[in-house]
Order: sequence, then structure tokens, then C-alpha cells
Amino acid sequence: MASKKELAELAVAKERLVREGELYRLSALRAKHEVIHALQPQALLHGAVDQAIGALQARLGNFIGQGGGLSSINFKTALPLVVTAVSWLSRRKRLVKPAIAVAVLAAAGVAWLMRRKSADEI
Repeated sequence: MASKKELAELAVAKERLVREGELYRLSALRAKHEVIHALQPQALLHGAVDQAIGALQARLGNFIGQGGGLSSINFKTALPLVVTAVSWLSRRKRLVKPAIAVAVLAAAGVAWLMRRKSADEI
């Protein structure tokens, strides 16, 4: 026959095992829900956009070179603004060519500043 102390220790161990089992079941349920959420079309689209933005950022970063400044740009924040601006411009046909000209001039100015900045660092 087991003593009261041994029975109390067994009850504590049993309670601990029950709690660990509950935690395991909850973690398995959470993982199941995460997988279900990850397979939603919207989540898949967000993942694809994140991959594309990462690849684009890496390619443009390599193209411009070290210290190009693209690592500081948050494309996930800038992309909705760009899409909104392009949508607005597409509705105003008269402004498309001037907007393209301004964008080219701005890109040329940024490229010139980046080259100047990298030349000053050397």
C-alpha cells in the first residue's frame, strides 16, 4: 500500500500529465487553424506578393549596388500608394505622359544622388 505522500506525488504527476496533454491538444488545434488560414486565397496572395517584393528588392539592390538605399524602403507600405496613384492617373488620360516624364526625371535625380553619395563615401 502506498503512503499518503506517494499518493499525493502521483496525483501531482497525473495532474501535470493531464495539463501537458491539454497543452499538446491546444497546440495541435492552433497549428491546424494556422494551416487552414494559410491555405486561404487571400493569404496565398499575400505570400506570393511578399515573395515577389523580396525578389524585386534583392534584384534592384544588386543592380544599384551597395548602399543603394532600397533596404530602407518599405515596399508593402509604398505599393498601395503606387497602385492608387497609377489608378488615378489611368482615369486622367491627359496626365499620363507628364507623369511618366516626372517619374523618369525623379528616377534620374535619385540615381544621380545615389552615385554622388557612393562616390563621396569612397
